[in-house]
Amino acid sequence: MAIVQGQVRLTLPLLVLAAVAAAPAARAGGTACWFDNGVVVVPAEVLGIAGDYVLDTATPTTQLADTQAGGAGFAATALTGRVRLAGLTLDDRPVGVATLDLRTGALPTPIAGVIGADLLKDFVLDVSFAPCRVALRRRRGRRFPASAVLPLRWIAGVPTAEVAVTDGTRAWRGAFALATGGDTPVRLSDAVAQAPVAGASKELYPYGVLRPKLRALGFADDLYEDLPAGLIKALDPALAGQIGAPLLARYRLRFDFPHGRLLIAPATPPDRRPSARRRARSAGSSHRADR
Repeated sequence: MAIVQGQVRLTLPLLVLAAVAAAPAARAGGTACWFDNGVVVVPAEVLGIAGDYVLDTATPTTQLADTQAGGAGFAATALTGRVRLAGLTLDDRPVGVATLDLRTGALPTPIAGVIGADLLKDFVLDVSFAPCRVALRRRRGRRFPASAVLPLRWIAGVPTAEVAVTDGTRAWRGAFALATGGDTPVRLSDAVAQAPVAGASKELYPYGVLRPKLRALGFADDLYEDLPAGLIKALDPALAGQIGAPLLARYRLRFDFPHGRLLIAPATPPDRRPSARRRARSAGSSHRADR
């Protein structure tokens, strides 16, 4: 891998929470979101604190920012209470308190906390990135035009899928956490990666400025080359790394947590892509399956 300096991330236009509040009420189980600086942000209310929250399937626990918790009068760091998200009201949910300044400092709006995998794991979660929309349901809801289905395996409290990677000298397959709140396309566990520049490893981790280029990655039958990459701490020996939202945003996703699978569809429906009709005439439509 070749080290390159971190790129300046351009901020996408961000709708303020008030604009969403003024819009017509979302359908039960769905809400608009923002895909900004490489992470998904949703409006939510946690323990009475309404605001913008990072939605991260690779953070094991739901968290309030310590500044928000302190401002609301919470002194404890382990709390329990009501969460409102995507039209659903969930009672008696555990919520931690954490310092999130490094994680959220690059975002152009104050972040109240993180919606983690513990809150999502009993539901079916649909995520679209452009336009950004999140739906959370107890059942699968309407049919999803999946082009690929991957088994989900829970490791260290987060959902993972098998991914194939190569750094140009060796290749391997492993379980990668799926991070809708991860701002880098791919991060490797530091237990399996080889940092190429001595003394630079600190800047390869989250909030660092370096983005190595990973030679190639295979995900959902697609091959990606020279992806900006980084490292994460080895949280579990079975966890090989993390796939972040900039890569996941190339798809529409259905996390069917109750059935242990990830359904994947193209970000742009095939019938809206210029070459789709030509491909359909030559190959037929048997490669697509409604699930």
